[in-house]
Amino acid sequence: MQLHDMTAKIANGQGFIAALDQSGGSTPKALRGYGVEDSEWSGDEEMFAKIHEMRCRVVTSPSFTGDKVLGAILFEKTMDGCVGDGTSVPEKLKSRGIVPFLKVDKGLEDEAQGVQLMKPNPTLDALLEKGKAAGVYGTKMRSVIQSANHAGIAAIVEQQFGVGRQILSHGLMPIIEPEVNIEAADRAASETILLAEILKALDAQPDGNQVMLKLSLPVKANLYKPLVDHPKVLRVVALSGGFSRPDACAHLAKNTGMIASFSRALLQELRATMDDAEFDLALATAIDEIQAASAAG
Repeated sequence: MQLHDMTAKIANGQGFIAALDQSGGSTPKALRGYGVEDSEWSGDEEMFAKIHEMRCRVVTSPSFTGDKVLGAILFEKTMDGCVGDGTSVPEKLKSRGIVPFLKVDKGLEDEAQGVQLMKPNPTLDALLEKGKAAGVYGTKMRSVIQSANHAGIAAIVEQQFGVGRQILSHGLMPIIEPEVNIEAADRAASETILLAEILKALDAQPDGNQVMLKLSLPVKANLYKPLVDHPKVLRVVALSGGFSRPDACAHLAKNTGMIASFSRALLQELRATMDDAEFDLALATAIDEIQAASAAG
């Protein structure tokens, strides 16, 4: 796929973006969910090898194609790795009609002003060039909003869009992800503040510059419709944020124009002990449900 093909697919495709980007901190939990216990690996290298096996099994499964999966977000080590035939993961995805993205943040700061900003990332430029050389189309970076603190939410949006401009300067598409904690008591208020701050940041963007947004499913359906319709937004995708797949899909279907970018809700029923047919059937079922919810909105 060429650049214009990937842009058109993400902008107009009737599907969703798979999130296969669990980082070091979340990998042990993801492996346990897959049925791989902590005793089955020792140290980071073995841990990442185990999660790479799982991701390659997903990427090469017959049901994981560009018909319903528009894109996939990769952890750096997954981008660097190969599938069984020696093809790099980004190239394997593109051969299946799936647009590759790269997770580029280095984790979260401690909470301050009700939010967790991204940690400093002094090697980002080098990572972006590495990702571009590997054939990725864009990037993803995550911050977290824990409460409806206006100053904190404004700081998250400022940081995200600032890094977004750095990513755009490398010719890559940034997915800006200011996640709102769905357990927060004042979640709805946080979402209202976030919408206003994102609209201000978008209006300040130069004409012709587009970004993508990855947002928590809102309390009020279609709250983010102004972002879906904004000319400086290529696509708005939703994270599952702790919802089960049925609940995440039900919420998503109420939000016109938003599509899924699920991780746990996509992978939650996959197990290492499944044979290939069982694995593909479970994955196909999840893909079908998430794609249908993405297309329903």
